[in-house]
Amino acid sequence: MPSLNIGITGATGFVGRHLVADALERGHRLTAFVRRQPAGALDPRVAAVAVGDLGPETDWNDHLAGLDAIIYLASRVHVMTETVSNPLAAYRKVNTEAAVHMVAAAARHGVKRFVYVSTVKANGEETPWSPAEGGRPFGPDSPPCPVDPYGISKLEAERKLSEFATATGLELVIVRPPLVYGPGAAGNFARLVKLIGKGVPLPLGSVQNRRSMISVQNLADLLLLTVTHPQAPGQIYLANDGQDLSTPQLVRMIARALGRSPRLVPVPTALLRSLGRLAGRTAEVERLVGSLQVDSSLARSRLDWIPPLSVADGLALAVREYNPTAAQ
Repeated sequence: MPSLNIGITGATGFVGRHLVADALERGHRLTAFVRRQPAGALDPRVAAVAVGDLGPETDWNDHLAGLDAIIYLASRVHVMTETVSNPLAAYRKVNTEAAVHMVAAAARHGVKRFVYVSTVKANGEETPWSPAEGGRPFGPDSPPCPVDPYGISKLEAERKLSEFATATGLELVIVRPPLVYGPGAAGNFARLVKLIGKGVPLPLGSVQNRRSMISVQNLADLLLLTVTHPQAPGQIYLANDGQDLSTPQLVRMIARALGRSPRLVPVPTALLRSLGRLAGRTAEVERLVGSLQVDSSLARSRLDWIPPLSVADGLALAVREYNPTAAQ
């Protein structure tokens, strides 16, 4: 793999930290665009450039000159809707407008390739699955149907970036990951691991679903491959670890990695959904009982990509901070 000069936004985030470590190990030179200095979370081998908040007015000056490629990881994920009058506008500023502004500056400075990290939410929130008929995962050609401002802003960025790439010849790659987990992950995955580690009974024993996930190590590996592979541009890649799990399977695998016994209580899925609606937690419950699968065959066939980690190995690494003896 050739050594490249790569610019990264979002380098200090969860995925960014793993991506930076992997890229440095492979001998790439990195420039991280951060809000302000000092960027203490960064490896000292990374050149940190303070550009302030990302948006349509970010002054890129000559910061992009000399870069071979850019990986756009920065993302507005959470907006407090009760304090923001227009949540979609808040998402668009970073996820859409800032990315479009940066890609235009990148083209002016001779950057050859732009990798935009989107989300499976650009496709939608769920896919059908049943024990009798199996599932129909999202693929690159699935009609997109985002339902929340985050997914809408990401899809808008994909379309505007694609228009720009077509008009200018800049090489664009779009990657839509599902749930990303790994060491240092926060959110629902971390909460689930903590509950399992504490031995809390979980009312998920009757859930029959399938969900795609990708370990942060596997995602970093794919992103770096899309930077260098000659066949990568002009495509949308969905990616997973290669094994979709039901929620009970996930609980059992996490419990095994923690050295705990899974405490799964069989509760009808319809009842869980009803309780979720009553509690105003419909979205959270659906992420546990619904299905969301992606088809990663394009990345595997076009790029010859093989995820470095299996699901079991990825989960074992992810839970080590909760059980240091795991995965040893």
